Amino acid sequence: MAGGFRTQQPKAPALVNRPGAGNRFVPAAKPKNTKGTLGRIVKIYLRWAKSIFAVILLTAASSLVAVAIPYYVGQAFNTFHIADRSVDTARLVSLLLIILSLYLGNLLLNLLNGTMMLRLSQKLVYTLRQEFFAKMQRLPLGFYDTRSHGDTMSRITNDMDNISSTIAQTTTQLIASILTLAGSLAVMLSLNVPLTLVVLLCVPLVFVLTKTIATRSRAYFLAQQRSLGALNGVIEENILGLKMVKAFNRQEEVLRKFQEINQGLRASSYKAQVWSGCMMPLMNVINNLVFAAVAICGGILTLSQGLAVGTVVSFLTYSKQFAHPLNSVAGMFNTIQSALAGAERVFEILDYEEERADEENALEMEHPAGAVAFDEVSFSYDKTQPILKEVSFQVNPGEVVALVGETGAGKTTIVNLLTRFYDADSGEIRIDGVPVTRIKRASLRRCFSVVLQDTSLFSGTLMDNIRYGREDATEEEVIRAAQIAHAHGFIAKLPQGYGTRVSAANDTLSQGQKQLISIARALLCDSPILILDEATSSVDTKTEKDIQKALVSLMQNRTSFLIAHRLSTIRDADRIMVIGEGQILESGNHQSLMTKQGRYYEMVMSQLGSQMAKSFSLKA
Repeated sequence: MAGGFRTQQPKAPALVNRPGAGNRFVPAAKPKNTKGTLGRIVKIYLRWAKSIFAVILLTAASSLVAVAIPYYVGQAFNTFHIADRSVDTARLVSLLLIILSLYLGNLLLNLLNGTMMLRLSQKLVYTLRQEFFAKMQRLPLGFYDTRSHGDTMSRITNDMDNISSTIAQTTTQLIASILTLAGSLAVMLSLNVPLTLVVLLCVPLVFVLTKTIATRSRAYFLAQQRSLGALNGVIEENILGLKMVKAFNRQEEVLRKFQEINQGLRASSYKAQVWSGCMMPLMNVINNLVFAAVAICGGILTLSQGLAVGTVVSFLTYSKQFAHPLNSVAGMFNTIQSALAGAERVFEILDYEEERADEENALEMEHPAGAVAFDEVSFSYDKTQPILKEVSFQVNPGEVVALVGETGAGKTTIVNLLTRFYDADSGEIRIDGVPVTRIKRASLRRCFSVVLQDTSLFSGTLMDNIRYGREDATEEEVIRAAQIAHAHGFIAKLPQGYGTRVSAANDTLSQGQKQLISIARALLCDSPILILDEATSSVDTKTEKDIQKALVSLMQNRTSFLIAHRLSTIRDADRIMVIGEGQILESGNHQSLMTKQGRYYEMVMSQLGSQMAKSFSLKA
């Protein structure tokens, strides 16, 4: 296709996030949509349907064994004949062997079932983390600009761990509890109906207790979750901005804020745990009351109706066994709520609107010349306060354009729109005459070598960081790029040289050195369009001049956008555009703008003073 583009070839559809994925605080509030969240988790589990089916079978077998044990215990008691003081030894031995086999079988079934469920839950969390992190790569920058990074990190770590532990502990337990309740009830009804009704007295008592405790504790769990999120945010901000905290003597204020949130967290956690902690003691009271009632009623029925003692013993065991699943379900209530609320927080991210997908017939860049055009482009970050208002300009291939203006005028916004970090609200942006919305994003961004104001280093060696935009670069090419960027000098002095390991939080390099690494990275990309956003803001004047000299050869035959506040950085640009009030106020080279004595002239005067400005103009 003409113009340096080719039509994207049809390919298999990309994997899309399916409904399902995970969250964080323990414990948590009630989810807004329990049914929907639970349904999504079930759908994820169904990806391993065979394993789930095996777990259910093992759980069912374990529950049947648990139900059978009290029955055989009662039968063992019935081998003792009080009237003639005799024992059916052969039957007793056989029953004891059966009981022992049932206990051993139950142990093995529970071990196998627990292992399979743990493995399955870890597969679930692994899948959710993969999908969550993949989703993060597809989210627009606007998401990160408006959200706490600490909260997002907590969702992929704490919330995921909460889901993992909760599901592993409760899923099989919940299934087993339901099956045990049903089996126990069936056996008890077959043995004696009156005693069964006595055992069932615990059901309404447990229901009332659970409802009361859950209602009281839910609000405190919600407050605990919110306080924990706020506390995590304060900790993250303090660690990342510790130098500023110390520089402005804000330690006491930060400590006060932390203490205030921490006190709120302590208060809500204390109340939540007190209320939820009352559950099991009160449940034990109910269990003991039912046990006593069964023993009394069983004794009366034995004396009055000749009910076998072994049957009473079986019912005493069933009364405990019947109440235990109810206890488990009640005890799991807050844990399940925590997991569901956590999953809901993760689903919130997974459901967030992604960057616009490439058009169906998106184009691939072949050999772009680097011509750039803005045609009546308007944009605002919050859709209320416009940053750019119908901005139009054209940049020829190989032209060096400097963008100047006050902070917040929209200089960086123009670059963000050009690289499609954001999409314009209206108007059209074109490269080589083709709208950027019709170009595949990956292909579009290969057109740019970018040095942003905020430098970013990644975990690895300096060699890896310079190669970040072009992994196939040779060592000689990396060193050459570092030499042009004037980074080779300080790198060579490091003990490990280019093998020195760094990370995002590394403070062994100065901000200026990090910026030189970023410049070397951009140089190595060798893209047709170069973007320098305050690229020399953290280097000294001498180094800045050296870099400017090196960049002269780099900018040849490349379209370049320079954003800078230092006028010495942009004086030699082919064209200077003054951005302000959402528009291009002036455009021209340095000499013409100085002659015009407009906004650019005022900026030079205010920055350098009258006499120096004249000298500055003459040097140009």
